[in-house]
Amino acid sequence: MKGIPMREYWALTKPRVVALIVFTAFVGMFLAVPGLPPLRESVFGFIGIWLAAASAAAINHLIDQRIDRVMARTAHRPLATGALKPAQVLAFAVFLGALSMTLLISMVNPITAALTFASLIGYAVVYTAWLKRATPQNIVIGGIAGAAPPLLGWAAVTGMNNPWDWAHALLLVLIIFVWTPPHFWALAIFRRDDYARALVPMLPVTHGVEYTRWQILLYTVLLLAVTVMPWAVGMSGLFYLGGALVLGVVFLWYAWKLLDPPDEFFAMRTFNYSIVYLMALFAFLLVDHWLVPWLGPTAAMQFQPAG
Repeated sequence: MKGIPMREYWALTKPRVVALIVFTAFVGMFLAVPGLPPLRESVFGFIGIWLAAASAAAINHLIDQRIDRVMARTAHRPLATGALKPAQVLAFAVFLGALSMTLLISMVNPITAALTFASLIGYAVVYTAWLKRATPQNIVIGGIAGAAPPLLGWAAVTGMNNPWDWAHALLLVLIIFVWTPPHFWALAIFRRDDYARALVPMLPVTHGVEYTRWQILLYTVLLLAVTVMPWAVGMSGLFYLGGALVLGVVFLWYAWKLLDPPDEFFAMRTFNYSIVYLMALFAFLLVDHWLVPWLGPTAAMQFQPAG
């Protein structure tokens, strides 16, 4: 449409962040069934989850517009620069959210729609509007919403009718939940002056950089342990285990090195590695799902009926 700044609307969806979110949902879909997931549920589930994540991102822009204007990292965002008006962003977010729910309810299943809506509200409202400004543990408590995508993808193709579905999908959620604090706190260390100026109580601002560094190390050790669990319960095989251990040891090296970093930018390098880490970890899960019959424990364990 002529005159509509489409690039600005695209920026509202935080495409790089959402790409990582929908990738983990995509992996959840493929891990949920022995063969290929059902086509209709997969396609519309993927689109619906993407639209919901994009809607949540736009709401985040709307709520954080004051913060965005005073932070160097976000000063270029459409609302901060005035390229878009709040009413336009709100209408865009509502449209994306409504379209997401319509697709998920009509073309996928109600449980996926309900879980996706809860995740949208959890991130866009509970975390962004309240927790982010209320406590330095904001990213820990609010992390559950951002960790939900594998569960959403799993639900899209199974309907969550089996307790094994919940157990294995929630294990994937746990991995992202534990990954989120070291991922985000590394960025917060590097951008701590921005957060202080915006009056956002991120952990490096309220408790200091040294304390935050030790917390990153603690959560990274915990993450290494949690990522072994899919292999330990027979959900994945040796290919995944090897990849998870290598990726985890490298992440642990970054976290250890961050205690006495060689330069100020090392926190940002740790943050960047954490993104590569999560993408690669879920890629290992996906590849292992197809290689398991040749490399060890059978993925069929996850499809056992309860009792």
